Amino acid sequence: MANSREADPNLGYLTKKETEVKLPRPTRVKNKTPASIQITAEQILREARERQEAEIRPPKQKITDSTELGDYRLRKRKEFEDLIRRVRWNKSVWVKYAKWEESQKDFARSRSVWERALEVDYRDHTLWLKYADFEMKNKFVNHARNVWDRATQLLPRVDQLWYKYIHMEEVLGNVAAARQIFERWMKWMPDQQGWLSYIKFELRYNEVERAREIFERFVDCHPKVSAWIRFSKFEMKNGEIARARNCYERSVNKLGDDDEAEELFVAFAEFEEKCKETERARCIYKFALDHIPKGRAEELYKKFVAFEKQYGDREGIEDAIVGKRRFQYEDEVRKNPLNYDVWFDYIRLEESCGNRQRIEDVYERAIANLPPAQEKRYWQRYIYMWINYVLYEELDAQDVDRTRDIYNLCLKMIPHEKFSFAKIWLMGAQFEIRQLNIDQARKILGSAIGMAPKDKIFKKYIEIELQLGNIERCRKLYEKYLEWSPENCFAWSKYAELERSLSETERARALFELAIDQPALDMPELLWKAYIDFEISESEYGRTRDLYERLLDRTKHLKVWISYAKFEASAMEEVLQDSELSESEYKKKCLQRARGVFEKALSYFRTSAPELKEERAMLLEEWLNTEKSFGELGNVELVTSKLPKKLKKRRHIETEDGPAGYEEYIDYLFPEETQTTNLKILEAAYKWKKQKVVSDDD
Repeated sequence: MANSREADPNLGYLTKKETEVKLPRPTRVKNKTPASIQITAEQILREARERQEAEIRPPKQKITDSTELGDYRLRKRKEFEDLIRRVRWNKSVWVKYAKWEESQKDFARSRSVWERALEVDYRDHTLWLKYADFEMKNKFVNHARNVWDRATQLLPRVDQLWYKYIHMEEVLGNVAAARQIFERWMKWMPDQQGWLSYIKFELRYNEVERAREIFERFVDCHPKVSAWIRFSKFEMKNGEIARARNCYERSVNKLGDDDEAEELFVAFAEFEEKCKETERARCIYKFALDHIPKGRAEELYKKFVAFEKQYGDREGIEDAIVGKRRFQYEDEVRKNPLNYDVWFDYIRLEESCGNRQRIEDVYERAIANLPPAQEKRYWQRYIYMWINYVLYEELDAQDVDRTRDIYNLCLKMIPHEKFSFAKIWLMGAQFEIRQLNIDQARKILGSAIGMAPKDKIFKKYIEIELQLGNIERCRKLYEKYLEWSPENCFAWSKYAELERSLSETERARALFELAIDQPALDMPELLWKAYIDFEISESEYGRTRDLYERLLDRTKHLKVWISYAKFEASAMEEVLQDSELSESEYKKKCLQRARGVFEKALSYFRTSAPELKEERAMLLEEWLNTEKSFGELGNVELVTSKLPKKLKKRRHIETEDGPAGYEEYIDYLFPEETQTTNLKILEAAYKWKKQKVVSDDD
């Protein structure tokens, strides 16, 4: 068809090409702001319905005689039956059919439709409700009872059916029948709301004894805390205090270990508080706090603290507050037993209370939580619980045997093959010393050196033996110390210092020689300084000078040169042995030696390390100060002619992304460099002039 239209232009249709040309382009909305008057879709539909023309509206059918009515009913019934035949399981169709029959006042047919609908699905309680509502609305009471009886027998677990049935009988004033229905319902053991409805029903007719009997059956059917609390409140409301207390006591005996026991104890204590029995309430609170696990007693602690603040004395309030804080700590350590900070706070709380049994119990529980891995960073916080434990047993409890046992247990628990704690070894040894048990202290420190040697242990052990005057033990300990750590300059220095204090100069010198010959040292500069100071103190200036020369063979550091020069400038005692020289000649000789050192240092920095300009400038400043310190004997001009000029320069700052700018720095220009620079400038000028003369000749 489309092809024929395109082929024949006489048919009056546009061709495809013409259509493409003449169709308007889709317009773009330029103004997107909202209209001043907003119109909804519902308004448009409503106005369209109102403005419909009369001929468009569906016609209204008017029935004038019984024949037309019969035809109308026959047609509608046929429509409903056909619809039911197609969608038998659609309950809304059945409901509409039944309501239509009801609207035609044909109640028998309507009842028949309801019955047919129930045959389709009798488990749908909404059908029963609507069926019974139909019977009640049209005042067919017996028919309604029949419907309710059948519904409650077939669907006894649907509470709404029972409620509606009972409500109908109660509205009709048939209280006995309503009670019988309740009794039938209670045989099925419904939920709490069903029982409570029965109780409220009896109370509406002032049947208190009946309500009490129902409560007894209720708590037997639902032995829960909420049920017993309702029973007790019922008795309290009726002024039966003894009966209410009896209910609470029975409930505590039955549900004292229940998960909701906290609520029961709180209600019991509040009941006693209302009865002005404060001592009874306090006993209930304390009994509950002792029997309920801490994790489930949060509300109970809050109530107890509030109760004590209202009725208790200062001691009772403090106990309540401590109990609340104890509960908080218990809750936190239950959630995370490796949170040692919480354990520390918990321990401090118990120590403030002073109950030794509780304190030791918390300590034992805390130290039982070992760190998750054998790494020192996990144990560093944990080990302080052991330290606090032993200090508590020794200082507060003053139990020496228990303290010794805790020390031994702690030392056994630490994995010494991976890491150790020198503090524990030393504290154990010091504890034995305080008990005047020196042999046991030596045994502990010896075990520490054998299992986990550390600097602190060696130092403290040597200090103890030195205070006791056991020099031979100190020497053996120093030997073991140096065997374990031969690169430790501190140990070498202290060992030599010990020998020097004993006037064993040759032994001290031999130790220093052994030390500086070690292939690796952690702080060699301190060792050399100690050796040099030792020789100076012994007035061995020749040996000192040899030591400086040996040190300069190893390192040419600026500080070594300056220290050497200062030594030569101050070593006057050696030359004072020659009585023929005067003091000025002595000083002059010292100055000459110091100058020799400075000149050697300057020559080294000028030739071997020209890049160390700052060190060279510092050396010249030190030389200048030395010359000034000798007064008239010093030659300041000798040094000033060698001093450099300070120049401020700029250089690029290099980063990963490239040059980022400039920075200023201080550069030094020495006199010999100035002469070289001047020669280069003259040479460049001569070359430029020569090139200019050649260009002029050309």
